[in-house]
Amino acid sequence: MHDLSYFREHLELFAEMAKNRGFALDLESFRVFDRERRELITQTEQLKAKRNKASDEIARLKKEKQNADAILAEMQTVSKTIKEADERIANLDNIQREMLLGIPNIPHVSVPVGKGAEDNVEVRRWGAAPTFDFAPKPHWEVGERAGILDLPAATKITGARFAVYKSWGARLERALANFFLDIHTREHGYTEILPPFLVNTASLMGSGQLPKFAADLFKIADTDFWLTPTSEVELHNMYRDETVSEDVLPINLTAWTACFRSEAGAAGKDTRGILRQHQFQKVELFKFTRPEKSYEEHEKLVANAESILQKLGLHYRTMLLCTGDMGFASARTYDIEVWLPSAKEFREISSCSNCESFQARRAGIRYKPKAGGKSDFVHTLNGSGLAVGRTWIAVVENYQQADGSILIPEALRPYMGIERIPAVGEAK
Repeated sequence: MHDLSYFREHLELFAEMAKNRGFALDLESFRVFDRERRELITQTEQLKAKRNKASDEIARLKKEKQNADAILAEMQTVSKTIKEADERIANLDNIQREMLLGIPNIPHVSVPVGKGAEDNVEVRRWGAAPTFDFAPKPHWEVGERAGILDLPAATKITGARFAVYKSWGARLERALANFFLDIHTREHGYTEILPPFLVNTASLMGSGQLPKFAADLFKIADTDFWLTPTSEVELHNMYRDETVSEDVLPINLTAWTACFRSEAGAAGKDTRGILRQHQFQKVELFKFTRPEKSYEEHEKLVANAESILQKLGLHYRTMLLCTGDMGFASARTYDIEVWLPSAKEFREISSCSNCESFQARRAGIRYKPKAGGKSDFVHTLNGSGLAVGRTWIAVVENYQQADGSILIPEALRPYMGIERIPAVGEAK
């Protein structure tokens, strides 16, 4: 969310931002409402001053036992006008707030201008694509062949875009999550959190999912609870309406949760397999930082996520997203994309964003400088470290064998207890 005064004073900057992000911004309506609001405030203050002065005059007249009926009648009319004006001002305040809540963040100067994914910029890539002496199969075929993925059962239990992991497939999902959390807590200095999977409306407003993305969420009927779309929501709101000491920054948190999304804007995309699900598991990375350190911490967060793929030996590339492909709350985003051999393409496995003070302003999260002075909003950063299901896909596809078995990356073997997921029918 943006500061009203800053928005009012930098309308041309926001017009340029909207153009670069492909966002429709009705600045003329804002100008009209803002002009009316400011004029009403001035008029109301003048009327209230007049009413205060009249109150003194009425008191004087009554003390002197003179007739004050004319002034009293006039003040009744003035009070009615003030009441109506205050109600209109409150209505205009709500209109402005709703407008500000729907305006995306301003991109950092380092973000390339572009319309979509085709304008994203590759920053680096790591490793090399594996070579096969057979045609690599997609993960759903490899999983079904190895008896570790049962999509028909999930459809029967719940519906489309859900998965049932079986046997070593379930163990692989769990092993990946534990591996991620161990690396981030033991090597990268994050504190592990296990939050609720239900969140309230205030939490979703504070992190920026509401009101704009309500259609992408699942709400529990007749309650104020929603299924969490990402633990970014829970981690961010742990400090909602709080002021922390500068001494504790940066605060680095990580959490494993299930995530739930309706995928309302993705109808017909990636319908095969488990790439795009209504429920998926993810390990989130989240940072609260001082403003002057946030871009340094952003690079660290991306490196933390990349290190997981390196330890797993998975080929990937890191992309700097352009203005037209960034998330609503982000000022700068890197997407990490892992190689999927069956499709011969890179697919997103982590999105790492610096939201600057955008989320903190919505949620009222500040820090107090240790040198004294006025408190300021923290900067917040988030990223997947990693999406567990998509890493499951990458491991299954990149380490598949001709006989239907799947090698386990060396870093995961202590968590799996095996070196290879056997093919169906193979002696275990």
